[in-house]
Amino acid sequence: MARQSSKTPGSKKRRTRKTEAPPHRTLRQRLRRWVVRAVLLAVAFVAVMVVLFAILNPPTTPYIFAESRRLGGVEQDWRDLEDIAPVMARSVVAAEDANFCLHWGLDLNAIRAAMESGGNRGASTISQQVVKNVYLWHGRSWVRKSLEAMLTPVVEAVWSKERIIEVYLNVAEFDEGVFGVQAAAQHYFGVDADALSPTQAARLAAILPDPKGRSASNPSSFVRSRTASIMDGAETIRVDGRADCFDRQGRD
Repeated sequence: MARQSSKTPGSKKRRTRKTEAPPHRTLRQRLRRWVVRAVLLAVAFVAVMVVLFAILNPPTTPYIFAESRRLGGVEQDWRDLEDIAPVMARSVVAAEDANFCLHWGLDLNAIRAAMESGGNRGASTISQQVVKNVYLWHGRSWVRKSLEAMLTPVVEAVWSKERIIEVYLNVAEFDEGVFGVQAAAQHYFGVDADALSPTQAARLAAILPDPKGRSASNPSSFVRSRTASIMDGAETIRVDGRADCFDRQGRD
């Protein structure tokens, strides 16, 4: 007698039925994936640039590049910190960020004071200005300020205070088309950055908030008054130790 198969007629059909293909990703899912990838790439790029510029000098900055194209060239001659008069570094710190050695990039006390005054006074530290000058763009916008606030602690964590001051002094604008303290020292006084006197250094620091509207070689009464204040401040931070994190001469 023939052996009867135990398989039911419908079992073969069920076994050979193909599994259903997963639904296609929606447009929103694909966009989200690309946005995440773009953000991760941007973060990685910024991290690489922060580490790179901790060692190598930035060849240019977005603002210097834009000004060079607009003016047909700019004056800039990089100088290492040891080739800049120590009083110059103390002067810009006294003028722009007296607590530079005490904070981690953001001066919360200065920010609080600026908010209480209605925003009529600046609260940007030298570290924030370096981040803005080297990595971002000029102008007032919440996007830039937010990026600046996020990047500044990263730069502070990777760069030394001496490196931050060094880069600041080499990329700051001192007149139209004049960038860096060496070019500024030649432009205004005909000397090299390492030969700047306390008065000359203070005058250069005094024009930094408005380099196109103020002159270090032909100072207004306001610049003269500001210069005297900066000279006092530079000596004060040397004596009280607030310049120790970048001023080797002051520590000796």
